[in-house]
Amino acid sequence: MKVFQKEIQLKPYSRGFHLITETVLHAIPEIEQIEVGQLHLFIKHTSASLTINENADYTVRTDFENHFNVLVPEHAPYYEHTYEGADDMPAHIKASLLGGSIQVPITSGRLNLGIWQGIYLCEHRNHASSRNLVVTAFGV
Repeated sequence: MKVFQKEIQLKPYSRGFHLITETVLHAIPEIEQIEVGQLHLFIKHTSASLTINENADYTVRTDFENHFNVLVPEHAPYYEHTYEGADDMPAHIKASLLGGSIQVPITSGRLNLGIWQGIYLCEHRNHASSRNLVVTAFGV
């Protein structure tokens, strides 16, 4: 079995849902050496998340952001953890709802995503710094 692991630092992104598929692929070209396997991505932060969804129409990403802001609003009177601003606790909740890791099949040296699927960085903070991902590709 082949195993490749890297930690990559993403540039700072604005709040919202951002396609990072190409950034990930550029960071780990060793995927091409794997015939059958998995790509595992883990984000080392508690106020951003990862997911897989529509990669063609940017309005899907805008709709995600708008819906999550309704689902998990800022300034809820019951939040206690607000040390870093109004987006602090909502960012943690959103990150937990979506999750901190994803896994994608690798087939014949390529990610086996659907035709309209891409990897998203979901940035839930208004003024986030760069984000770190652990990228692990493994298989035969």
